[in-house]
Amino acid sequence: MNKKKSTLLIIAVIAICFFIYIFKGNFNKGDYSQTYYDLNTVSEITLYNVKESDSKEILKKCGDILLNIDNTMSKTREYSDVSKINEKAGEDYIKISDNTFEVIQKAIYFSNISDGVFDISIGPVIDLWGIGTDNARVPSNDEIQEKLALVNYKDISLNKEDKSVKLNKKGMEIDLGGIAKGYAADKLVEYLKSQNVDSAIINLGGNVFILGEKTKDTPFKVGIQDPTSEDGTSIANIAVSNQSVVTSGIYERYLKQDGVIYHHMIDPSTGYPFENNLSSVTIISSSSIVGDGLSTTTFGLGLEKGMKLIESLDDTDAIFITKDKKIYTTSNLKGKLNLKNDSFKLMN
Repeated sequence: MNKKKSTLLIIAVIAICFFIYIFKGNFNKGDYSQTYYDLNTVSEITLYNVKESDSKEILKKCGDILLNIDNTMSKTREYSDVSKINEKAGEDYIKISDNTFEVIQKAIYFSNISDGVFDISIGPVIDLWGIGTDNARVPSNDEIQEKLALVNYKDISLNKEDKSVKLNKKGMEIDLGGIAKGYAADKLVEYLKSQNVDSAIINLGGNVFILGEKTKDTPFKVGIQDPTSEDGTSIANIAVSNQSVVTSGIYERYLKQDGVIYHHMIDPSTGYPFENNLSSVTIISSSSIVGDGLSTTTFGLGLEKGMKLIESLDDTDAIFITKDKKIYTTSNLKGKLNLKNDSFKLMN
């Protein structure tokens, strides 16, 4: 009798433990994160208030999305769409994926609205400088001028019917590094919504998208980095919900030689880094690919022209920080930026 009771007790304990495990995995909700290493950056995705059992599959699928975009759009992957296009420059049209075609179309849109300040055909000049790689150097002016002859977004031909692309000059190269992360963030948001994820932070190496709110009626706050610091210190923050926050700054990647700092954002008209009084531009928008393209575009345009462009666009705002530590925002952000560093001055 005692043996029978002991057996029943053991079975009962096992059953209880099993149901606790099932309950914890499928009913208790928590926050779950995963780190990824694609698109030449370190990324992190955090899901809030989701079931643990759901989070594993969702985060795995997010990794698949990132890897697929990296495999098709990276110029350093031998069999990517971009590599195939560059390899056949001056020769043939190359049929590519719908996703890559969409990104190239969007890139050309940014080139058109900026009169070529944003130009994905800058690839040969980017390679020449090598900023952010072990081969970084200051090239000679002759080298730069030779490569500049290959830079012109108008020499990128698109065939919309069969989704093919041709670079009209041999030696041309496109580089989607200034826009692919934004596209990836938008695709991740689209997927998370399809899985009924209401709250998440997508951080693709500084390209941030905030999905939903931290808690009901409490938005997330995103920090605006100090462009004079390399440790990620923020000088301000702003409440954001269902928006992308993308920053381009001179602190991201640069080369220092003979006391001169050469940052990674290259002017397609000169082949040298953009020269103006800006140290960073942050774009806040409903689409991350828009934020990605416009952060580089407005940095190149400078404060006055960049501000004018952003003010002309719907659902898009900007924060400009100058080298003399002055902060300018678009009209819709007035009163919304929380400045935490007294050495910077909010001008409007």
